[in-house]
Amino acid sequence: MLDATLKAQLKAYLEKVVQPIEIVASLDDSAKSVELRELLQEIDLLSERITLVERRDDAERKPSFSINRAGSDVGVRFAGIPMGHEFTSLVLALLQVGGHPVKLDQATIEQIRNLDGDYAFETYISLTCQNCPEVVQALNVMSIINPRIRAVTIDGGVFPAEVEARQIMAVPTIYLNGAVFGQGRSGVEEILAKLDSNAGARQAEQLSKKDVFDVLIVGGGPAGAAAAIYAARKGIRTGVLAERFGGQVLDTLAIENFVSVKETDGPHFAIALEQHVKSYEVDIMNMQRAAKLVPGRLIEITTANGAVLKAKSVVLATGARWREINVPGEQQYRNHGVAYCPHCDGPLFKGKRVAVIGGGNSGVEAAIDLAGLVKHVTLIEFGAELRADAVLQRKLHSLRNVTVITSAATTEIHGDGSKVNALSYKDRNGGANDELKRVELEGVFVQIGLVPNTEWLKGTLALSRHGEIEVDARGQTSIPGVFAAGDVTTVPYKQIVIAVGEGAKAALSAFDHLIRSDDDEVVEESAEKQAMTA
Repeated sequence: MLDATLKAQLKAYLEKVVQPIEIVASLDDSAKSVELRELLQEIDLLSERITLVERRDDAERKPSFSINRAGSDVGVRFAGIPMGHEFTSLVLALLQVGGHPVKLDQATIEQIRNLDGDYAFETYISLTCQNCPEVVQALNVMSIINPRIRAVTIDGGVFPAEVEARQIMAVPTIYLNGAVFGQGRSGVEEILAKLDSNAGARQAEQLSKKDVFDVLIVGGGPAGAAAAIYAARKGIRTGVLAERFGGQVLDTLAIENFVSVKETDGPHFAIALEQHVKSYEVDIMNMQRAAKLVPGRLIEITTANGAVLKAKSVVLATGARWREINVPGEQQYRNHGVAYCPHCDGPLFKGKRVAVIGGGNSGVEAAIDLAGLVKHVTLIEFGAELRADAVLQRKLHSLRNVTVITSAATTEIHGDGSKVNALSYKDRNGGANDELKRVELEGVFVQIGLVPNTEWLKGTLALSRHGEIEVDARGQTSIPGVFAAGDVTTVPYKQIVIAVGEGAKAALSAFDHLIRSDDDEVVEESAEKQAMTA
């Protein structure tokens, strides 16, 4: 299961285990059980503090295993074989159950310990999902801190009958005490916010007490991170208000065109962004959504939980999200056959028929990836021809299980009340083909681009007809002291490298605005801080 290099790395990690661990495996005679036994035996041999026990007569899912702290009720469970993206979750579980400190601040740890109640979490994942590990690791660490929280991670590919019975068509899907708790990426802070009903009010009170920021950046994606770094380097008081640090990058599987980084993936890139920002004196306020902007000498940003933050200048970098097709059935069957991430949810449609809506690069790439998993892919493009790069189109047309339909307008997504079973489209060529046509299928992947996150700004500053923030060459918006950067703006070409450059430019423009304003305090403080670090 593990090659020599991986074994050596894991052995080095396991030297950090300080308390004895017992791995209890629930196995049967299946091939997957044989595979899991081999993995656990290899792990067992890497540390004297690990003991492996096999069971066949218990009521647990098979194959599955628990990692327990000997002599205590601390532990986590994996149902399946946590390789792929979940191998890191396995390593962290071994270390943390074995007494290695968790990387959470003390206030969050105490909040988890003080949760009142018994919580049994079941998280369905796929090993190809880059969003799943964050959920798995969050719930695992919570269960280690508070034994009244129990967490089991279930690989949907190993337990397809459960996936079918619960009609799970998107990962990660989280169940709490037998009922759906959430779907999609979420971390400790998001989960705690749902469990602790008073957390929002406490956070709002704490945020509102913060001093005035020289620069407040709204958004934690590449543009926001770059703005934070460039602002902080000027020695001014810098804050970042982010709904989720990393932004849209967190949903990106492969990044192969960021200058100087030959290849990486979104989650790793987002971690690197956050670590870089944290190396400066930046106040990061994560899991906070901006709801209102009030212009003035001191600009106010009101959050969704009611906090009010004040700043002398603001950089808006709220990014964009997946664009929806807005047809009947899309919302009803979202996460029940309608999906937006082929890398995450594609494995759940293995052997089934799906459609991809969108003929640009993202749509064609999705169709190519899905063709290797599903029975058949129907790609539907609104225009008269595909818009993807020629190399992608050649690859697409070489696949035997792909049908391409152009000049087609999707009109409705159908289902049986619980999951998708078809879609209808209209032939835009008209004439005799003007009637609606129906495609029988089990899944629809929407890949038609992005929409800017600016609903909360309508009526406050100038937006384009597409909802993007209008900016000049310096990133200045229609409100003095308010700048914008990244995918949320009218700047063309929505690329990570461009967002980073625009974020840096917006921060420099904000600093220039501050030093040219009537408030000399900003200049004095900046000069003093830079002198101290010189």
